[in-house]
Amino acid sequence: MNAEQREQAEREQARRVLPPAAHPDPVPGRTDARRRHLLSEIDRQTRARSARPVLRPKRRMVLVLGAAVAAGAAVVVLSLGSGTTGAPNVPPASAASVQVLERAALAANATSQTKVLDGQYVYVKTVGYTSVLSENKAGQMELLREDDGMEQWTSVDGSEPTLQRKAGKDKLLPQEGPANLNSPTYNFLAVLPTDPHALLKQIREDVEKNHGAGSDSTTGPDQQAFVTIGDLLRNGVTPPATTAALYRAAALIPGVDIAPDAVDAAGRRGVAVARVHDGERTEWIFDASTNRLLGERTVLLKDNAWGKAGTVVTSIALISSGIATEAGQTP
Repeated sequence: MNAEQREQAEREQARRVLPPAAHPDPVPGRTDARRRHLLSEIDRQTRARSARPVLRPKRRMVLVLGAAVAAGAAVVVLSLGSGTTGAPNVPPASAASVQVLERAALAANATSQTKVLDGQYVYVKTVGYTSVLSENKAGQMELLREDDGMEQWTSVDGSEPTLQRKAGKDKLLPQEGPANLNSPTYNFLAVLPTDPHALLKQIREDVEKNHGAGSDSTTGPDQQAFVTIGDLLRNGVTPPATTAALYRAAALIPGVDIAPDAVDAAGRRGVAVARVHDGERTEWIFDASTNRLLGERTVLLKDNAWGKAGTVVTSIALISSGIATEAGQTP
């Protein structure tokens, strides 16, 4: 299949997966600009595919050691969104994924701007789970599923500790240093670049420090940038222009594709924008009608110690979010 045939196949796949957009078009002028952006991305992919072979680099799973769960029992936690090295042969984001992300961006821009004041809190409620490998007293490894659902209140300006509520228990998480891409506040997100290229450049510069060439990390800049953007999108409440820019920045990352049928931790079905690493597929799941982000999950594509191919090892669903006046109060 040549580049033109592959491009046509992806467009057909996108038309089958995606229904007509549920949101009305933005104000006159903005629609044309967004369409030009989308068409330029598809044209860029066609040119790039003609010059590049479609190859995927070998990747290594990242495991993180956790605390013991019982006397002599060690736990290994699967890190959500393990990464890749930035290999030159990874293809550009597929046309289908660019279309999904562009629709999500347009939906975000159509959302009214919430008035946010210093002293308020970003509220988010999630449900879901994380898989862990646990070594029991007999020395055998067991795969366990830990509840990772929570409610969380984060100070919009970082002046107050974050309140996290899990299983009915409250915990205060102090802001460690100034807000950053790994520990953002609403005010931090509000001043990020809204140009997708500038935003991705800033994210890449940040991840290069710990995951770029010469580091000991097995996570490469492309995958780590994808993971970072996913983390920021799950923040709960993000300024609409920032949200749109994050989606468009993700469309610039090589290796991004779609999974046509995905189910979040709350049982809601949607289409996923995804990236593959070492037999794992990290998915951002979107409602196909509203283009709203539903959640994220990690799926095994091949059998390994974590389970059989098709096993969902982590899954987080966004249930509700908003701006609260006080920590512990729901919007």
